[in-house]
Amino acid sequence: MAPDYVIDPAPRPGVPVHGGGVFPVRRIFCIGKNYVDHVKEMGGDAKSDPPVFFTKPPDAVVESGAVIAYPQATENLHFEGELVIALQGSGKNLKDRHEAGALIFGCACGCDLTRRDLQAAAKKAGAPWDSAKGFDQSAPIAPIARIADVPPDALDDARLVTSVNGDVRQDEALSAMIWNVPEILMGLSKLFELRAGDLIFTGTPAGVGPLRPGDNVSVEIGPLPALTFSIGREHGKD
Repeated sequence: MAPDYVIDPAPRPGVPVHGGGVFPVRRIFCIGKNYVDHVKEMGGDAKSDPPVFFTKPPDAVVESGAVIAYPQATENLHFEGELVIALQGSGKNLKDRHEAGALIFGCACGCDLTRRDLQAAAKKAGAPWDSAKGFDQSAPIAPIARIADVPPDALDDARLVTSVNGDVRQDEALSAMIWNVPEILMGLSKLFELRAGDLIFTGTPAGVGPLRPGDNVSVEIGPLPALTFSIGREHGKD
């Protein structure tokens, strides 16, 4: 029997899958401080500042090609190009890379949009990052490539390249991650039960920077479908 909801439930967010179909998004996990040079550019020390986890709401996803309104309450919106992993299975307390790998449905190019001024204020106050990371339209993502369609080892030597208005701003090998994908999944699974529909943004390399209305952004990773989007005016403003 269907629940008797007192208001209409929101639709389930989804991301197109390359070749057809839609991936239903359950949760979005993100990892910060996962590239040594990015930790340094943010004023940290990779040896004493281990990677950290945070989340975004599922409906923060935005399809490739969209125009994203410049978010409210910030004057310093930053791009962070990232590899995104999509899960097809469940697990907790994963013990090895084989268990972790069995959960993966596919991967995609993504961008963790960040209200950097709000993040800086939160860090200074020892407060959560929610307002800096989990705002509307903060998780643009390209169509997901099924892992079975990605050539073996194609991502091992792949580079993550983020461009703004055609100028390359980030260019780093995925192999430069402090925690690789299986290690990220194993670490997350000790804090949460991972389930089908979860997305994991795996961290950004050095080169992050501000975006302004009118900017065009692309994120490319090896053979994966590229992510493109642009920044529009702030919502509600002419």
